[in-house]
Amino acid sequence: MWTILTMHSISRPRVEDAETIFELVSVYDTAVLGAPDMTLEDVQDELVEPDFDLDADGWLAYDAGGLLDASAWACSNGDSDLVDVEVIVRPGVEGLAEKLWPMVLGRARELGAERGHDAVTLHVGIYRADEAKQALAGELGFEPGTGFHRMRIDHDGPVPPPAPPAGLTLRTGESEETRRAAHRVHQEGFAEHFGFVPIGYDLWYARRQAQSSTDWSRLTLAELDGRPAGVLIANNQFVPDQDCGYVATLAVLPEFRGRGLGRFLLRHAFAADAAQGRKGTILHVDSNNTTPALGLYESAGMRQVMVIDVWRRRL
Repeated sequence: MWTILTMHSISRPRVEDAETIFELVSVYDTAVLGAPDMTLEDVQDELVEPDFDLDADGWLAYDAGGLLDASAWACSNGDSDLVDVEVIVRPGVEGLAEKLWPMVLGRARELGAERGHDAVTLHVGIYRADEAKQALAGELGFEPGTGFHRMRIDHDGPVPPPAPPAGLTLRTGESEETRRAAHRVHQEGFAEHFGFVPIGYDLWYARRQAQSSTDWSRLTLAELDGRPAGVLIANNQFVPDQDCGYVATLAVLPEFRGRGLGRFLLRHAFAADAAQGRKGTILHVDSNNTTPALGLYESAGMRQVMVIDVWRRRL
């Protein structure tokens, strides 16, 4: 532990700090959004992310009384030059963000160098409602990249299963063979999307296996005429706080688009969530998606409930 300001000291995060970090994040979220937007399980999952090194990639800032006033981190994405960064400061605490951001940027440079890159691309997600943080990001040299819309549909009762496209076969993700096929569809289906970083199967699997919300039976691989064509990965990430299912991934290979498969998989998720008694289904969609995904979700009855902007900087 070392001193950063007269009244604050810094330590590295540990898995057992999850509840303390959750309290800080909840206070910040409530100030910006009116309610927490993360659960304790979400924080715990972030701390065991395979790409996150607890001994080098994060910092916690405590005041003289032992209250956590800030959390900061930089996290690599496999061997790519993309580094996700974040600094969260307790509302009303002055000066910490300006002290922590240089540490985060410095670690981001190190992560890039360790992976053989002479420059890195930084991404930070900022709620559109947080105008002060967006202004600070601009001062730090970040620029708006894209916006991720959180979409939601409510379920008042059972949702009828959708009619399947001709030649459709569905497989769930309990077997490694199906998971590997799903990984290939995911990588190819998202190849042109904003911020996409191709990763191998082992890291892809490890990331999902580390998440407490992962249920491989909620992975659905769609085959058309015996060929992998689309994938849906759903989970219960939003069940603890909103009693909603979550569509974490929905991808259709380019050659199979336009045949109603994306709409089928979406309605398939709705029906599964409603059958489990969930109040609704949530997903995130890039407003600059190379496919007309936003229009698909809106036409299926989903509505926007939040926007998280991704700001980026080349360092």
